[in-house]
Amino acid sequence: MITTNQKTLPSFTPLVSSLSLSPEGDLAAKLNLFLAHPHTTNTKLKPKCLNFQALTSISSYSYPQVKKMGIRFDLFLLSVAILWAPVLSDLVLSKVDRRIDLTSQSVRVTSTLKVENAGTNPVSEVLLAFPDHHAKNLAYLTAITNEGKGKTKGSTVSLPVEVVHPKGMPPALTWYSLSLLKELGKGESVTLDVVAIFTHTLRPFPEEITQAETQLVVFQDSAFYISPYVVKVQSLSVKLPEPKVESYTKLENTKISGSEIKYGPYENLPSFSYTPIAIHFESNKPFAVAQELVREIEISHWGNVQVTEHYNLIHGGAQSKGEFSRLDYQARPHVRGASAFRNLVAKLPPRAHSVYYRDEIGNISTSHLWGDSKKTQLEIEPRYPMFGGWRTSFTIGYGLPLQDFLFQSEGKRFLNISFGCPMNEVVIDNLIVKVVLPEGSGDISVSVPFPVKQWQEAKLSHLDLVGRPVVVLEKTNVVQEHDQHFQVHYKFNNLSLLREPLMLISGFFFLFVTCIIYMHADLTISKSSASYVAKLQWDEVQAAIQQVQNIINRCLTIHDKLEASLRDLSRTGDVQACKAARKAADSYLKELSKELKPLLAFLQSSPQAAQILPKVEDLIAKERELQERLMLKHSTVVDCYEKKLGGREIENRVSSIQQKVTALRQEVDDLLEIIDEI
Repeated sequence: MITTNQKTLPSFTPLVSSLSLSPEGDLAAKLNLFLAHPHTTNTKLKPKCLNFQALTSISSYSYPQVKKMGIRFDLFLLSVAILWAPVLSDLVLSKVDRRIDLTSQSVRVTSTLKVENAGTNPVSEVLLAFPDHHAKNLAYLTAITNEGKGKTKGSTVSLPVEVVHPKGMPPALTWYSLSLLKELGKGESVTLDVVAIFTHTLRPFPEEITQAETQLVVFQDSAFYISPYVVKVQSLSVKLPEPKVESYTKLENTKISGSEIKYGPYENLPSFSYTPIAIHFESNKPFAVAQELVREIEISHWGNVQVTEHYNLIHGGAQSKGEFSRLDYQARPHVRGASAFRNLVAKLPPRAHSVYYRDEIGNISTSHLWGDSKKTQLEIEPRYPMFGGWRTSFTIGYGLPLQDFLFQSEGKRFLNISFGCPMNEVVIDNLIVKVVLPEGSGDISVSVPFPVKQWQEAKLSHLDLVGRPVVVLEKTNVVQEHDQHFQVHYKFNNLSLLREPLMLISGFFFLFVTCIIYMHADLTISKSSASYVAKLQWDEVQAAIQQVQNIINRCLTIHDKLEASLRDLSRTGDVQACKAARKAADSYLKELSKELKPLLAFLQSSPQAAQILPKVEDLIAKERELQERLMLKHSTVVDCYEKKLGGREIENRVSSIQQKVTALRQEVDDLLEIIDEI
């Protein structure tokens, strides 16, 4: 039975009485305030004695670099929450040894916990607590236990881990439960190794740097191990990538040696002890983040597994500001590009072949491939050095021998292949793995060693009839430790292997038969046959319709000339010239009308023109109506000019006629297009 008792809020004295800082202060002074723990005080360390005044004061400053960190108010809420938390008194942590590895962009926290049962009842689970602002970036969590001591130390055993919501606990904490392999009796103890990996926890500070500047980051955590249990002895060591430390929180029993900072040991810490620390240090390790990685694994039972990986990569470190100088970078890349990464190494499976590296432009030649019987490594270089905030997209593809990854068991086949990214330095925000199975596969099941989203879809490829089944697995916040093997089980009939060869053989067979029939068959059409006669008649109809279209187009050209004569009249006022143009147009239109009559009579007598004849007759009727309206407009305008009427009066008289002329012209053009299509 786990008992709890409510703790009272202890009194505290602010460690800093007043804070003042101008926005123009130097970076070190800003960071000292941001750390929220004094560097200038010699006050003896007291568990849970939090600097609330400093925390609340700092959160009110408005300079951009500090305000964007978004963590101080969370620390304040967490501090208040854990001070009111209950205590789980059955278990005691007799020794806690924490090791934080900050040598890459992922934060790896290894905690060795010696757990003792100080109660009377057996205990079967151990609770782990993480602040919410850390838990949201928790990518990987595992716990193992070691059986035996010293020379009798046995093999490690992984423990089940699950998210729980214990009652009466602080809301600012996320809880995980470790289920012990056997119950821990009164006075017994067990040693646990807990590994937690966090992403996007190291925050660039400053957030923007130039090409010549190195990258500085800030890490925040608690010097004390946050736990609902009493801790007798604990220590903390923080490993940095380089011994260049701008500043760090100094507490009692704090030592720095090269690239390692040690806190403790601290003794007799009550439950939920919490003292925030922050470390500001230089880190030029690759902050390569794949915002999305799509891995497509296609199985071919003809002996190959094709893997295609599409990367959408970004440098997740301090944003690059100012201009980029290629000359400076080429001359001194380690000085004028220290924060950029130039290459990445992909560790491919052994016997990988047909490797390629390309992007949307084409093949990228800046890559190196080498390997042996145990491994294959591909070193790739983007087209340009990757500075903070810069992006790139590329594709890597390679083939694998089928016999190394596809096996059979209990009447089913199963694929056994790695899940994650072959590049250890890359953190993946969203990973999608697609396993394309051969067409005809069924009874599909998937075994993955960690929770993922899963669904199925289909993919059509060459020689497919219904499509190939595709198993889609999706996981967010993926790190190197997720690169574990998973299995896809399915059933497949061996006779289905013959489907595609038979389709090819049948296709070529029918092609050759068709060619033979075509070469030996007489496909000529007799001139006395009904089909040949009908074809000749249709050709005559087409020729007649083409002549009708030409005549109508010539009529429309004459209409345009009449319109032009009216524009010349409005410009020159020469009525006689306008009348002469009208007389010439009348003559041409009469001749065209005579040419149109025999063509229309032929179409009316031909049965082949029955379908298109109504459109032709409608076209001729509309054109004649258009002629009449245009002649009326011409006569009206000329009459107005002879009477010397004003321009506005002329427009009023012809406006209704002009609207009709425009509508009829549009109808004629539409009919011409319809006849062309027929």
